[in-house]
Amino acid sequence: MDDLEKHKEQGQEPDNESKELLETKTEVQPDYDPDDDLVFNISPVAAAFIGLAGGFFLYQIIGGFLTILIFGMNLDSVPVNDMRLMTMAGQILFLLLPALLFSKWIYTDVGKIIRIRKPKLIETGFFTLGMVILTPLLQVYLYIQNYFIEILAKNISFFNSAKSFFDMLNDMVEKAYKNLLATSNIFELLLVVLVVAIVPAITEESLFRGFIQRSFELKYKKHIAAGITALFFSLFHANPYGLIPLFVLGAFFGFAAYKSKTLLVPMFLHFLNNFSAVILYHTLGDEELIKTDPATSQTELASYVMMFFALTILFAALIILINKYYLKRTT
Repeated sequence: MDDLEKHKEQGQEPDNESKELLETKTEVQPDYDPDDDLVFNISPVAAAFIGLAGGFFLYQIIGGFLTILIFGMNLDSVPVNDMRLMTMAGQILFLLLPALLFSKWIYTDVGKIIRIRKPKLIETGFFTLGMVILTPLLQVYLYIQNYFIEILAKNISFFNSAKSFFDMLNDMVEKAYKNLLATSNIFELLLVVLVVAIVPAITEESLFRGFIQRSFELKYKKHIAAGITALFFSLFHANPYGLIPLFVLGAFFGFAAYKSKTLLVPMFLHFLNNFSAVILYHTLGDEELIKTDPATSQTELASYVMMFFALTILFAALIILINKYYLKRTT
């Protein structure tokens, strides 16, 4: 057992000699991954599912129970700012805090799980450009998806019943979204930005791309870990028609996290996505922002399909460019 491993077992910070050993390992073994030396108390996969269970149970169930306990069953009568503050408190207590505590209890080295480093400007620029392409791409996808859902619902009774149920869920999501975003003054707008854009970017990314994805990365290949995490990220938001777009968005956040090796990049992308929604809501209005109406004709559908493929090719080209950039940095 080398000195570095002894320090890790004893829960101590490595001294200068141990740090030199780490540098030597990297030089002698080019494929050496510092994660190989990460000490954990239970299986990383088990840890990831503990994080998922904690996130779903604590935030969705316990958070919902506390909301009803404090405000009562008639949530429509609760002042909207009180609900916003309650939402923010729930995100911090039931998403961010568990991510930090689980990282400390299971891995001891929080810094290797919740990785924070200042990214280069070009890195942030690449991924921001990705968001600029991905946002209209996913919106166009929704128009196409909902067109075919309408056709299936008209011709198959099972799909019609399922659509009725999903419409009910979607209406609930849209109503909650509108209530959260609607403001009457600049101070409310600033509060909305804090609750909808800033806090979720920090809390959700710390849990999903931080603790959960990093746990999966210790067992599986990084892109697989990002995909698994994106799936649960999508389910977490309970948006039936947005399931696939949220998965793609989560996968891109995960890609940004493991390529840049810092949570600051996916946090910024998450903030950018939500902040854009807030600004567009107050610029275009709720009907335009939340609109997911299907294509209404074959001609309109064809134009959406062409846009979808054009944006997909553009996005794929950017992903290749990002991969080449990081490959060049490691050679």
